[in-house]
Amino acid sequence: MIAISALVKTLPGTPPRRIFDRLALDVAAGECIAIVGESGVGKSTLLNCIAGLEDIDAGSIAIAGERVDTLNDDGRARLRRKHLGFVFQAFHVLPHLRLADNVAVPLWLQGRSAVTADTAAREMLERVGLGNRADDWPRTLSGGELQRVAIARALVHRPPVVLADEPTGNLDPARASEVLDLLLERIRAADAAGILVTHSRSAAQRADRVLQLGPDGLTDITDSLRP
Repeated sequence: MIAISALVKTLPGTPPRRIFDRLALDVAAGECIAIVGESGVGKSTLLNCIAGLEDIDAGSIAIAGERVDTLNDDGRARLRRKHLGFVFQAFHVLPHLRLADNVAVPLWLQGRSAVTADTAAREMLERVGLGNRADDWPRTLSGGELQRVAIARALVHRPPVVLADEPTGNLDPARASEVLDLLLERIRAADAAGILVTHSRSAAQRADRVLQLGPDGLTDITDSLRP
């Protein structure tokens, strides 16, 4: 579902810093991998490259057989609407929309009817424990609650690829476990491919594979984290 080959990415600066040097990664449908690593190593940048939010210098990135790196901006936007659910570390919940409408946005972009989108959004908010807040404004929520809204929005249209950047970072342990259960259940039930960037050892252990990102690329450390 996700195929990355010989990926090269250099960040501007004096001097420029190459963070990916011929990086490779394949994620199958129905598989969820966790990516861990020190701050600044490029974990969020990798997700942004996969989603077509940042350009790459060389190599290829394909989602469901479609090359992301060869598309123009409009093509990347269409691919994201069709294939991606993205949980951003900074939420990106729209302040001028009530919670149900925030969650419904991916369905609107796919051309679903207002009634269908609203029903699905409210059901997903119920799944993340915010069913009674569907008509509230984002400004009335805590950071952890906003993160749950972002997760509901990423999952509501059942995307075949889910990218999650620290999705449980702002949640208490009990709620983090519930939300992670939901993420993994929806990824596997939809036979989707998931990439979870996390600093949480317990979250990483729930993934099918755990890869550590470092200067030399990705290293499989799954076995070292098993109980």
